[in-house]
Amino acid sequence: MKRELLIVPFLALIICLLTVNVLAVDKTVVNWAVGGSIIKMARELAVMYTEEHPDIEIKILEVPASSTERLNLYLQFFEAESDKVDIYTIDLIWPGMLAEHLVDLNQYGGSQVARAHFPAIVENNTVDGRLLAMPWYTDAGLLYYRTDLLGKYGYSKPPENWDQLEEMASRIQEGERGAGKEDFWGYVWQGNVYEGLTCNALEWIASHGGGTIIEDRKITVYNPRAIAAIERAAGWIGKISPPAVTGFIEEPSRHLWQSGHAAFMRNWPYCYRLGNAAESVIKGKFDVVPLPAGEGGQRVAALGGWQLALSSYSNNIAAAADVALFMTSEQAQKYNALQASYNPTIKALYQDQELISANPFYAKLYDVFINAVARPSTVTAPNYNQVSNLFYHAVHAVLTGDEESRQALGYLQFDLQQVTGLEIVTEQ
Repeated sequence: MKRELLIVPFLALIICLLTVNVLAVDKTVVNWAVGGSIIKMARELAVMYTEEHPDIEIKILEVPASSTERLNLYLQFFEAESDKVDIYTIDLIWPGMLAEHLVDLNQYGGSQVARAHFPAIVENNTVDGRLLAMPWYTDAGLLYYRTDLLGKYGYSKPPENWDQLEEMASRIQEGERGAGKEDFWGYVWQGNVYEGLTCNALEWIASHGGGTIIEDRKITVYNPRAIAAIERAAGWIGKISPPAVTGFIEEPSRHLWQSGHAAFMRNWPYCYRLGNAAESVIKGKFDVVPLPAGEGGQRVAALGGWQLALSSYSNNIAAAADVALFMTSEQAQKYNALQASYNPTIKALYQDQELISANPFYAKLYDVFINAVARPSTVTAPNYNQVSNLFYHAVHAVLTGDEESRQALGYLQFDLQQVTGLEIVTEQ
């Protein structure tokens, strides 16, 4: 009798362990490739999702923060047709380049929710009618300005056009240097030979009404307004911008600005939170507005950001699609924005009072994002990397004085044609 009593609970334990093991085996594993500072948020969102979906396990695969290194890794996975990654975190400029390897999210409910996001991003992520990625968070270029210095020099509002920025930057720079800050500059931005210069130069050209390099499958970069825009920027160097700006990427620009040595800065929204950190010397002394307009143009910003895409080689596409749609949902994007100030791609969140209270500058970002211009990555796919490389090298040659703007953009249009095969439209 005693032996029987011992056997019963032992059998029950065995059955319980077998049941747990079967449940564990039956879990669907979704592998998600994420890199950079948002990994922490990805882990927290994964916990939120699996609490509601205990049959799904999300594994975060850490990939390089560098977008160049990350793309090279992704291309290796795709070339091998690997099923080891189900969801890829991809740059805004990659959907066209990676199109053959990605799943059409319209087949998994993407079309029903895409209209809630910024149209320019959805359009960017759509190739031949296929929605290849869902927007996760976005970026756009902004103008940062020192509110205290504008007031000190008699300005009641920030510049609305490039002429005003140049005048204000020059006057403030002269005044601050006269007060002993010999290394003070009027305006800093990103002028190194890399993708960030493509963004800056696209903003200069588009704000002058010079187009967006390639439009309607035609190469339009050689026109008087584009030439004038690049010439204007080259004229800043050594006058209101430091000579070293031709080697600046985002962080050197931010460090110079945040240390109190510049009046204006072009950079991405992430700098707002860092500038207001407790240890920042400019905490509470700055604000942001859209970038200035050029003569005959409007205020525009280059669109940036990251998206979630599904691998066509995944063995769990339906589960991965559900995870991706949750991660890019209003609930998840609001969480990202509240916890770490990542900019939502869902329009309605820019009216959310809780978000605006936590991130006051969000109230100013809606118009920036809704009017942002995308780089010509989709129309030039799969050759966008070559297109951008040619563009920023041509612009950099003008900034460094190696070439004149008219000459550089004139040669550029033929180089772009050789890479893309697209028609040239020349405006004299």
